[in-house]
Amino acid sequence: MDEKAESAPQDSCPDGESINLSVLNWEQVQRLDSILTGSIPIHGRWSFPTLEVKPRDIVKVVRCRMEEKRIHVREVRLNGSAASHVLHEDSGLGWKDLDLIFCAELKGEIEFRMVKDIVLDSLLDFLPEGVNKEKITPMTLKEAYVQKMVKVCNDSDRWSLISLSNNRGKNVELKFVDSLRRQFEFSVDSFQIRLDSLLLFYECSEHPMAATFHPTILGESVYGDFSAALDHLRKRLICTRSPEEIRGGGLLKYCHLLVRGFRAAYDAEMKLLQRYMCSRFFIDFPEVGEQRRKLESYLQNHFVDLEDRKYDYLATLHNVVQESTVCLMGHERRQTLNLISSLALRFLAEQNAIPNAANVTCFYQPAPYVSDGNFSNYYVAQVQPIYSSPPSPPQQYPPPPHHLVTTWLPCN
Repeated sequence: MDEKAESAPQDSCPDGESINLSVLNWEQVQRLDSILTGSIPIHGRWSFPTLEVKPRDIVKVVRCRMEEKRIHVREVRLNGSAASHVLHEDSGLGWKDLDLIFCAELKGEIEFRMVKDIVLDSLLDFLPEGVNKEKITPMTLKEAYVQKMVKVCNDSDRWSLISLSNNRGKNVELKFVDSLRRQFEFSVDSFQIRLDSLLLFYECSEHPMAATFHPTILGESVYGDFSAALDHLRKRLICTRSPEEIRGGGLLKYCHLLVRGFRAAYDAEMKLLQRYMCSRFFIDFPEVGEQRRKLESYLQNHFVDLEDRKYDYLATLHNVVQESTVCLMGHERRQTLNLISSLALRFLAEQNAIPNAANVTCFYQPAPYVSDGNFSNYYVAQVQPIYSSPPSPPQQYPPPPHHLVTTWLPCN
């Protein structure tokens, strides 16, 4: 193993290496080690027990079984918010899902099916002692512990995802990638950390890591320039390119970054890119029902224990859609804006925080004996037009940028 000094520059990389790469320093290695060796609960539905899973262990089990089935794993990487947290602890993003990428050869449907069976079978290893495993089928494990499964197989993308449930929002997401054309949304979430050297250290070393004794671990930015991407993360800047290539356009993540206190690196360029984000979002989710499901799913997955911030997020999304949507007919645009407004009002109601709001539509369910054909279920209250939003707890997020003034959304 190579020896590294704690003072190793964070943005440095060996001569001749790509500018996309950087060697992790000792502090970053320590954060990475704490994530891989820490225990993450995988919560079971119904009466199934909680599984205590260490990322390094599940990687080892899954990788070994893939090799036994002759599915070659080129390398394993840490991706997403956990990788960003390792590189810069005080990013304002924290880390949510644990995204582990298995770079593997997936030639066809047989390999995809084998990978799914391997992951489900691996869960048996983490069941507590005393559980009768003989009667537990793969389908039962899937229903009990898997939150979602995704498979994409086309000319440019061949990958699958299995997400293991965590009630606190820190799902363990195992992604098996043969090829993937677009691997990031914004520069701040473009980091991947190559884990093979550290995983080998766990297996071979008889001594614990230290500042002068730890493996060389490389981080990579699939956005491009590593130092530029890391600078964006440190300064909380939003930068991307070609958002029309991203499913959903990156629109929901963009608004999330704004609420987290990030700001556009280049205002004029970002105003133009907002239009591409909105256009791609409405191409992928053209119907209001699809938009509702996507929004509710995003809020559920990204605002665990942050119910009071959902309104701020929806107000920001409303402003962006209203300002930058140019691809919809007038009535389609109004439908989407009304959807966002109604969701915002619903979350306020759940918080018992509704003040006097403008144009609030109230719904009444008539008693069964009401037979008047002229009875209207709706009553529209006309009151003051706009009120300032109540202040949110400062400890959860940095304040939003000054140009985003959160107001009550009219709900027609």
